[in-house]
Amino acid sequence: MSAENTPDPAIPGPGEARSPAPRHRGKGRRRRPRARRRKALLVAAWTAAGVVVLGGTGAGVLFFKLNGNLSSVDIDQVLGTDRPEKADNGSQNILVLGSDTRSGGNKELGGGTDDGTARSDTAMVVHVYKGHKKASVVSIPRDTLIDRPECTDSDGDEHPAADDVMFNSAYSTGGGACAVKTVESISGLRMDHYLEVDFSGFQQLIDDLGGVDITTTEDIEDPDSHLDLPAGTHTLDGEQALGLVRTRHGVGDGSDLGRIQLQQAFVKALVDQIKDIGLLGNPKKLYDIADTATKTVTTDSDLGSVNSLMSFASGLKGIDASNMNMVTMPVRYDPADANRVLVARTKADQVWTALKNDKPIPEAATEGTASGGAKGVVNSGP
Repeated sequence: MSAENTPDPAIPGPGEARSPAPRHRGKGRRRRPRARRRKALLVAAWTAAGVVVLGGTGAGVLFFKLNGNLSSVDIDQVLGTDRPEKADNGSQNILVLGSDTRSGGNKELGGGTDDGTARSDTAMVVHVYKGHKKASVVSIPRDTLIDRPECTDSDGDEHPAADDVMFNSAYSTGGGACAVKTVESISGLRMDHYLEVDFSGFQQLIDDLGGVDITTTEDIEDPDSHLDLPAGTHTLDGEQALGLVRTRHGVGDGSDLGRIQLQQAFVKALVDQIKDIGLLGNPKKLYDIADTATKTVTTDSDLGSVNSLMSFASGLKGIDASNMNMVTMPVRYDPADANRVLVARTKADQVWTALKNDKPIPEAATEGTASGGAKGVVNSGP
């Protein structure tokens, strides 16, 4: 995907040098129980939280440097006016993608074919309800067969519509703009914002934060994602966290649906810990995290400045794991191909209709659909 980059002005950051690299635990080594949890940050929309806190440190001069880190795409200009209407009830919809080129630094972080193609193995629609005190998150399986609409990428190149293609082909075909248009076509919801998180940057962000605490109820071993975790309590470093959100063969039925369940559990573990970040007394560490976060995300142009990103993330501070509902778009296994899933349209419509009306997703909408078999394998903290 092509993104517009703002040059990075040579404005120095605070302090003399970065903090020493965090100590990483060996893969599979259990951590000792501790009274105080280590700090972590939400993998998707909440990656901007460090920038929000920065605004209270009096370090406003550093906004210029952080602005230089940000990349953005003008989704509204590319997609034009042929889109669902914006909600008028105070709610917001954000499409969050995890991107992976499978080349360069990303190649070493999770295997896969190095064909230079940009991919998106993680897609979540985050619906923030009116009042911004709770949210629903709908994961869209990458292996879902869908009809992709014709779309224009951020370079102005046009791509014809395609039937019965994998959902993640939208991103690899036309980047973020095409992914947004495809999600809007599937859901009937207007995406107010777009956030893309690069996997290699995600690893660095977790390391900057000191790791994330999880408990596994069974062994997870997946050579493809370089992950080997025995059942028990662990503090995951960035490489292990990345392996966890990528793994699909080590748990459940080995499908993308099982990976989604691990991703959802990991996000909740991060949200559980986000209140304990405690960075106000450590401006240097705060700056390092904000620096990594702004280099890691690509946003829509409305969020393409630090001030805009601060305002957006500030509106999410009241949302924690207890008032966040995470589900997977209802699907069923494709009888013609065990590696693909099909939209369970009646139940999926219940999900999208509830969000369109700013209502909770009914439990019946996700009952009896394909699941992945990995629920409960990963839980928050010790």
